[in-house]
Order: sequence, then structure tokens, then C-alpha cells
Amino acid sequence: MSESHTDAETYKKAIAEADEETLKTEAESIGNYLHETGLTNPYLAVMLRHALQHQPELIPSLLHLNGKGKEEWKRYNDYVTELALEIFSIHNYHGIYGLKRMLERNLFSRRPVRAGLTNLKLIKIHEQVEKRIHKSIADPTGEINAKQYLLGALIAILGQPLGIGQGNNATCQSARGISMWAHHSPAKLINIVTTVTTANNLIMRFENQDLESLKLGKGLVNKLDYALDAVSVILVPHLDKIYNEMMRRAAGRGEDAHKWANPALYGQWILTGFASAYNPVFNSIHDFDGFVRLFYASFHPEYNGGRELVYPNPIGIFVTTSKAELLGFHAVSLLRIAENENTGKLRAYFLNPNNEGRQDWGQGIKPTVFGHGERYGESSLPIDHFAARAYAYHFNTLYDREQLNMVPDKVVKEITRLAKESWGKAYTWSDIKKEW
Repeated sequence: MSESHTDAETYKKAIAEADEETLKTEAESIGNYLHETGLTNPYLAVMLRHALQHQPELIPSLLHLNGKGKEEWKRYNDYVTELALEIFSIHNYHGIYGLKRMLERNLFSRRPVRAGLTNLKLIKIHEQVEKRIHKSIADPTGEINAKQYLLGALIAILGQPLGIGQGNNATCQSARGISMWAHHSPAKLINIVTTVTTANNLIMRFENQDLESLKLGKGLVNKLDYALDAVSVILVPHLDKIYNEMMRRAAGRGEDAHKWANPALYGQWILTGFASAYNPVFNSIHDFDGFVRLFYASFHPEYNGGRELVYPNPIGIFVTTSKAELLGFHAVSLLRIAENENTGKLRAYFLNPNNEGRQDWGQGIKPTVFGHGERYGESSLPIDHFAARAYAYHFNTLYDREQLNMVPDKVVKEITRLAKESWGKAYTWSDIKKEW
């Protein structure tokens, strides 16, 4: 047993002997720390188990629950208690913050979520899946089984949909999908996890044909980096192959294949329109001015009638170095366009699944993760800087065409300049106009 776990055992004895007032103070202190940092540790697990078993009235303070979370705990405390005691211990505690956030998101009020988690607890894990899960654990103790690790990781993701990362893998599309499902279709994510966990296989439909992951060739990843959460470790190999097959089948149509692959993989909430400034046939950029105008007409509140994003929008961006040189394509999710309260300027808030949201893309374009109104897990940029690195997005085809003319020419010209003087140097530019 490691030193931290030994200390946690000592702490466990102290908690068992503490009086009621001491425990109340301890729960409040731990809860404040959890709320402010999002960090967990074995001591939190010890206190959580004690409170669940002996003093459940401490749970709202221990998890620093908001009003919605307190009501959710009051309604589903029996279910949550059983679930948490099966998962969390001094050896498996990373998902406790996710449990807090699940309560505050009222996810336990959704019957499909409760049923899905119950089903997952009952299944038998496929041998290969179990091996993958244990590979993802840096220091397995032997005290926790694969299902407990998996459930803990799933709770973490359901509570923090923007906490997902791709690790050292070229699988930003897969990570983006897991985040979207956790955010907007949690029962679907649980069902996918359950299927893959039992069958080590996954079937998804593309244009009326079933794609079975075990029957497909390789995806983008030749050798998976296992420094991932347990959910990603088991899902990404299957999602990667399926997405790659969708892209392969949609290639050669004269347009960016993401137009068809994105809604097929992620779900029908993806907007039906698709704009791409990149032409894969000629490896060139077409009508970037019109592309920028449509972006602003679709997402900027001054030009789109003040409408907000309802679902995350899959966005393709060009990632560049600190010298503004092209590195390659990357998949992010545009979450919202909002005014920064400190500056009054509009920023694009997005999920960047590459595990490092703070970067330098050159030309003074530097995504940030705090200090500009970001919520937990978000990166952000001024809207013009974000548009200058975008090359593809989905949009509502039933938009008002007059909105295109409302976008100022000087805004479009500046964004185009930023693009041409950075990643745009790697491509031929065409002025041929497109019908968006």
C-alpha cells in the first residue's frame, strides 16, 4: 500500500472517532476545496464513504452541492448511495467530482441514465476490454476491478462532458463525440459503453449500411496511447475505425467528407448545412470571404438575429504554430458565442479535446482556458481569431440570406488576412464564389 493510502487509512480511523461537530466542519472544508479546485484524493473518498454509510446529511456539504444538486440528492439518495459505494474508495476516487456535477446536472432524474448505469453494473466485461482498462491505470492496486474503474471514469465524464481529452492520439473526432454524447445524450453514451464493454465491438449506421468496428480496417490510430480515461480507452479504437470508414466512403464526392460523416457519427442534432472553405479535390481554399460571412451570419448575435447555439457545433480548424505555420487539421466543438463580461467583446467558447487548451497559434491568436469568462473545460478566443483558424462548420440552411450582407467588409478582410498570412500559405486560393 502506498504512503498516501496508508495515511488515508489513518484518516479513516480518525473520522470514525470524530464527534458530530468535527465531521460537519470537515465536510464543509473538503466541500469548499472540491468546489474550488475540482480535485479529488483518497481522503475525500474516505469521508464520502463514511457520510454515505453513517451520516448522509453531510453529503450536500461534502460535495458542495448547489440547490439543484441538493434536490437531486434528496430524491435519489438511495440510488446514488448504492452506486457510489460500489465505485469509490481510497484506490478509486477520481470520479467523485463527476458525481457532484451529475447531481447538479440532474442526470439521475433521467430514467434512461439510471437504467443504463444499473445495466452496466450487471454486465460481464469482455476479456480484451478488461485488459485495455487495466492498461489505462498508471498504478493498479489489485484492490479495484475493471468495472469499478470504468464506472468511475464514466461518472467523471457524465459530470464533466468538457473534461474529455484525446491524449497523445490523433482521435479528436472520437473525443469530441464522447463529449457531445455526455453533454446532450448521456443515455446514448452509457449504452455505447455497455455495448463495447460486453462485445468488444460496435455497430453504427452510415447511409443505411451497418458499420461493424471489428470488421473494419485500421483507423487513424496505429498504436493507441493508453494514457486516457477508461471510457476513452475502450471506445476510441472502435469509434476511430468507424469514423475513418465513414470518411472513406464519403470521399470522392467533390466536397469535404465531414459533411456526411459528422451527423452520421454524432447524431441528428448536427445542423443540416455544411460549409467548408477547403476543397479536397484541388487542395485549395475557395470563397473564404463568403465562408466568413456565413460564419458570422450563423453565429454572431449581431448578424443572426441574436440566436444562441443550442447544441455543440463540430468545427474543423487549422492548427498553427507560434510562428503561424500550418500544423494540420483539428476537430473542436463550438459551444457558444458570448460577450466577455470584463471586456464587453465577443468570444468563441469551444471544446479543444487535445488536453491543452492554452496554446499559441501565432499572430497573437492565443486560446485561453480562464480569465475571459470560460466555464470549466472551455477554451476561448475572440470571435474573429476563431474564425481565422476555422475551415469547416455546420449551419442552418434556412437562414436569412440578407444576414450575409450585414457583415462588415472590414471584418471579413481582416479575418481573411489573418488566414492567408498563416495556414493559408500552404494552399492555393480561389476567388470563385460558392452558393452557401
